[in-house]
Amino acid sequence: MINLLAKLLIKNYQDMENSEVRISYGILCGLCGIFWNLLLFGGKFLAGFLSGSIAITADAFNNLSDAASSFITLIGFRMAGQEPDQDHPFGHGRFEYIAGLLVSVLIFVVALELFKNSVYKILHPQKLQYSLLILVILLTSILIKGYMFFYNRQIGKKIQSAALTATAKDSLSDAVSTFMVLLSTLISHFTGFSADGYCGIFVALFITYTGYNAAKETINPLLGQAPDPGFVQNIRNTVLAQKEILGVHDIIVHNYGPGRVFVSLHAEVSADSDLFEIHNVIDEIEHELRDSYHCNAVIHMDPIRKNDAETIALREEVENDLLEIISSLPNSGNLSISVHDFRLIKNSSYSRLLFDVVVPYHFPMTDTDLKAQINEKILNNHPKMKTEVEIDKENF
Repeated sequence: MINLLAKLLIKNYQDMENSEVRISYGILCGLCGIFWNLLLFGGKFLAGFLSGSIAITADAFNNLSDAASSFITLIGFRMAGQEPDQDHPFGHGRFEYIAGLLVSVLIFVVALELFKNSVYKILHPQKLQYSLLILVILLTSILIKGYMFFYNRQIGKKIQSAALTATAKDSLSDAVSTFMVLLSTLISHFTGFSADGYCGIFVALFITYTGYNAAKETINPLLGQAPDPGFVQNIRNTVLAQKEILGVHDIIVHNYGPGRVFVSLHAEVSADSDLFEIHNVIDEIEHELRDSYHCNAVIHMDPIRKNDAETIALREEVENDLLEIISSLPNSGNLSISVHDFRLIKNSSYSRLLFDVVVPYHFPMTDTDLKAQINEKILNNHPKMKTEVEIDKENF
């Protein structure tokens, strides 16, 4: 049904990269979520009233909170779609992540309330009423929640939405919780044992786990998580496809929400190249990255002397020094470091060597100690050499 509504209501519904289309999908999913959850709340509240089941009643209010979650998702997409302004020059895309986080918070609140009510039900068990109407309502709820999980996950993947992904996980937890409610009702009916509270606790714990996963997926991009390796590799391949580019490093991806991605990187070029020619090549790469991957790119040029014999020899020497340092460390087989921005500047009185060393975050040596060992090895062979070593963390 959701795909049919998208075809009828969303112009250019297949253009998932279009920000207006993304917003329209988010609003459509939000409205559908409100409709289905209010419908389920009414049905389950009736079933809970007729049966006297705390689990069914709690599940009904869980659906009511889901309706609020869908409303938050809808508002989040609306606010995320606002154009950049003077106070927010990078746009408002992260509102979508905030909406997903609020959905996660509501999931936790529902889980806590369900847990409290379930403990009370264990301490004060009551006989449950059973009827065919209650069975039909619960089975229908499971099917509807399964459908909501399917379309929220499908569209969430298509438009890369953390908010819809969180909503999909919430729908899955609801389907599982309703199944457990149904199971407890059947157990109580056929055995006489009041499993209502115990199933409620299980559901509460499952909902908590779901809320944790959903929160993690929205908090990480807000904090600044590492970008998708495939995306970074595509950036690297696109830049290196130009013959004038000799190497790429320091790729940094800033994510300000879907459709608001900024990339900065360093591109190594020959120091003997024509400045205007290289500038044109860099411009072309930035335009290609924008058109192909919908990101704004800024490229810094690092000139290197690829044909200078002395520079090449010094670089090999430094790389061997680094290998010696690594071999002296525990678990050296799992460690790797690299060098870039390697430059040799000479004048009449001294030579100055400048380069960056890239180490992984788990490198078992402080930056200060590593820098000191590198400088010591270089000065042992070149006492008059002045060095400037920068330690970078291994991004991409």
